[in-house]
Amino acid sequence: MSLSKIAVAVGFILLLAGSSFAWDAANPPPKAPGRNPAGAMWLSIAHPALGELYNAGWGWSKVNEKKFWMGFIPFYGWPGYLQVRSAIEARHGKTW
Repeated sequence: MSLSKIAVAVGFILLLAGSSFAWDAANPPPKAPGRNPAGAMWLSIAHPALGELYNAGWGWSKVNEKKFWMGFIPFYGWPGYLQVRSAIEARHGKTW
């Protein structure tokens, strides 16, 4: 893969993330009781599904475990599509 294709892919991911943050600024997410939506988002950036686990009170019963394990797949889970998608969902207070 050439350097220009990698740069375009990284730019596209950053553009998606930036547009999500702009949307969040205009439409603040509902707060889960006792949970910080920004903290959940950063946990999902660290690894997909950690933010949803945080929103669910660290319980697996309301969380899709497959998302967590798929987070280990390079460029799909971490870093990649699933990581960005999980961060957006965690920011909006979802637990699955």
